[in-house]
Amino acid sequence: MVETRCGFVAIVGAPNAGKSTLLNSLVGSKVSIVSPKVQTTRARVLAFAIEGPAQIVFVDTPGIFVNPKRRLERAMVAAAWAGASDADVTVVLVDASRGTMPDHDPDTARIVEQLGGTGRSLLLALNKIDQAKRDTLLGLADRLNRAAPFAATFMISALTGDGVADLRRALAARLPEGPWMYPEDQLAELPIRLLAAELTREQLFLQLHEELPYSVMVEPEKWEEFKDGSVRIDQVVTVLRDSQKPIVLGKRGRRIKAVGEAARVEIAALLDRPVHLFLHVQVRENWQDDPARYRAMGLDFES
Repeated sequence: MVETRCGFVAIVGAPNAGKSTLLNSLVGSKVSIVSPKVQTTRARVLAFAIEGPAQIVFVDTPGIFVNPKRRLERAMVAAAWAGASDADVTVVLVDASRGTMPDHDPDTARIVEQLGGTGRSLLLALNKIDQAKRDTLLGLADRLNRAAPFAATFMISALTGDGVADLRRALAARLPEGPWMYPEDQLAELPIRLLAAELTREQLFLQLHEELPYSVMVEPEKWEEFKDGSVRIDQVVTVLRDSQKPIVLGKRGRRIKAVGEAARVEIAALLDRPVHLFLHVQVRENWQDDPARYRAMGLDFES
C-alpha cells in the first residue's frame, strides 16, 4: 500500500520574483493573480496540487522586502514570514534576471540570510532562467548555496513551465506521511467570490499605471445565479480619495468598462459559465487603516 503524504509548502521571495506565476503553474490553474507590478499578492493564498500519493498545500505569500513603511506593507511582509515559519518545506524563489546578489537584489539577500539559520527544509528555485546567461545562473546558485543550506537547487521558468514539474516532484517527496487535508478536486481555499474579486483587482493592476493600484480594494457585493447557468456578480471597487475615482472610471467610464470586460472574461473562464459583471466605484478614506479589511485579507492589523 502506498502511503499518502500531505504538507505545507511556502513560496517566498522578493517582490515580483514570480511567486504567483509559479503557484499557478504548480497547481495547473489560475488561483493567484499575476501582475508585472510588485506586491500584487496581499494575503496568503492556499492552493493545492496532487503529485502521485502526495497532496501539496502551497502557501503563496506577499513579497518580502526590506524596511516596509506603511501598515499594509508591514502586514503583508509579516504574513509572508508567517507562511515560511509554518511550512514543512520552503521554496526560496529568486529572479535570476536581476543578476548577482546582494548588489542587485538586497531583498533576496535578506531573505536568504534570515532563513539560512532556521534549520528549516529549504529549496532554491532560480526563476526566469530564459532571461539570464548560464554563467550568471551558475554563479548565483553557488553564492546562494554558500549563504544558506539549500537541499536542492532548481532552474525554472514559472512562465513557460520549464523545470516546474521537477520542482513539484521534489516537493512531494519531502512532505511528511499523512492523510490528505483537502478534497482532491479542490484547487484553493480562497472562496470563489473572493477569487473573482481578485481577478478584477488584477485587471486594475494591469490597466492602471500610476501608484493608484496600491490604493485600490475590490470586494464582492452581490452574487446572483440564474436558471440558464449564468451568474450576475456585483463588485465594489474602493479607492482612498475623491481624486482617484475619475482615474479608475476613465473618460466617459471607458477605463472601468475595459477593466470589467477583461475581468469578466477571466471570471467566466474560472467558473466555466457566462458571467455578467457590474463594477461600482466608491471612495472610502483610510480603508487601509480599517482592522476589518485586514482580517478579510488574513493579515494582522497590528504587525
